[in-house]
Amino acid sequence: MSDPLVARMREFGTTIFAEMSALAVRTGSINLGQGFPDTDGPAAMLKHAMAAIRDGFNQYPPGPGVPELRQAVSEHRKDHYGLDYDPDGEVLVTVGATEAVAATILALCESGDEVIAFEPYYDSYAASVTLAGAVLRPVTLRPVEGRFTFDPAELRAAVGPRTRAILVNSPHNPTGTVFTRAELEEIVLLCQERDLIAITDEVYEHLTFDGVEHIPLATLPGMRDRTVMISSAGKTFSVTGWKTGWICAPPEFVRAVQTVKQFLTFTAAAPWQLAASYGLRHELGWVSSLRADLESKRDRLMAGLSAAGFEVYRPAGTYFVQTDIRPLGFTDGLALTRELPSLAGVVAIPTQVFYARPERGRHFVRFAFCKKDEVIDEAVSRLARLGGTGGHPG
Repeated sequence: MSDPLVARMREFGTTIFAEMSALAVRTGSINLGQGFPDTDGPAAMLKHAMAAIRDGFNQYPPGPGVPELRQAVSEHRKDHYGLDYDPDGEVLVTVGATEAVAATILALCESGDEVIAFEPYYDSYAASVTLAGAVLRPVTLRPVEGRFTFDPAELRAAVGPRTRAILVNSPHNPTGTVFTRAELEEIVLLCQERDLIAITDEVYEHLTFDGVEHIPLATLPGMRDRTVMISSAGKTFSVTGWKTGWICAPPEFVRAVQTVKQFLTFTAAAPWQLAASYGLRHELGWVSSLRADLESKRDRLMAGLSAAGFEVYRPAGTYFVQTDIRPLGFTDGLALTRELPSLAGVVAIPTQVFYARPERGRHFVRFAFCKKDEVIDEAVSRLARLGGTGGHPG
């Protein structure tokens, strides 16, 4: 029998995260690939989830999300960013940010529409655009003075007559860049000139370092009414398995996304929603401690990677450190990461899989630092072996 998968999805196959995590399990390697913490979130929030289960919140919650979480999200937007969102009509709870991105693109993009995204990009973006029958137009982020950024002229050149939306991920996975106000203003200008919708993936909004500020695009003049703002409890509270996210947007966008979302998952699990509402109201102090801890872990991993011979880019946010493997004599990140368990007993992610044009990221490899200190220390100790491999494979 021929491949039953629809042709437009055949290029995607198994995600690189599934492949590399399975490789880590199979080889007993340290997994610095997939971005999930190896410690739990705030204890009181976890107890609220268990209490919700015991107290009978185990049936379908309302499609838009439980009122407690929608209200907590609304309060959070107001308190942190000065943005007013009506919890009844401008907030929608989703099964993680991945569903939020997919449902938003499916709801707002017709077949043949174009969506701009900054490459390297999280792999679900391209898949969601393809599912919608739309076309992804990449704009490449490149290292400039130690951080990844874009060329405004390239961004402008990516816009065509069928451009419908721009996907903005900041803090950015996988480069660790946090877009500056000046960079965001370039995006704003383009959105307003060409009447584009902005879809903003802000799941790492609270995980920025070195005093760098995360600025939501929706806070810039004229952008609140053309932006779908996406966040998640998973990264903020170290509960990635809960798959609880939300969008904040004008009511017409929320209605559109909910129309699609109801036929994808209908609603999200009630216990996690109730616990996340508690987290937003009572555990942001815990998040501040998490941010400080992650900054220390970032520095720990960066020092080890530099000592092992990688060129290391300092991330201003997220869970990830981006490295250039060429100083070690390697040139192909995918080949290297597939051999890394046997070379060093460590798993990482090849950044090239996050590019529409993989050759532009062939020499980059991403490492996650959302791990215990002793795990990071053991990983960098193992990676120190790479200096003697002679630059193979790649």
